[in-house]
Amino acid sequence: MEPWISRSNATKQTALSLACSAAGLALLMGFREVGRSGANGRAGFLLGALLLVIGVAGLVAGGRQSVVVDPGARRITVETAGVAGTRRKAIEFSDVAGVGLGYLGKRSNGATFYYLVLHLRAGGEFPLFGPGRFFPGGSNRSTVDAWRQRLEGYLAR
Repeated sequence: MEPWISRSNATKQTALSLACSAAGLALLMGFREVGRSGANGRAGFLLGALLLVIGVAGLVAGGRQSVVVDPGARRITVETAGVAGTRRKAIEFSDVAGVGLGYLGKRSNGATFYYLVLHLRAGGEFPLFGPGRFFPGGSNRSTVDAWRQRLEGYLAR
């Protein structure tokens, strides 16, 4: 059986981090005279600082993530390559107790991410096709539910 390979969209992730950083810088520059502008100015300055920190953290922590579900080897391998280097995590099928569906965001503000949650036999959970990584189809509940069913089929064999 062929391995199931999926890769995140690092370009979208980088663009979002850059947009957040740019908005943060714009607010920092616009409200740089914190003492003269009062409480609203301080709030704008602090919001800018927060957005800049989030944007820079997204650039540092981001990168391309590959998920390989190999039914032949009965293993799930998640590899994250970014600025901080490459990390690899292997999860054996026998270590997975169940698969759930996770959700991040709100429909009302248009930012929704669905992902799989691996419930591990040793306790704990592991997010697969993580939110914010922009896996193709990750914002469509029925697509991610189909991923869950596919993975459960592999695990049952």
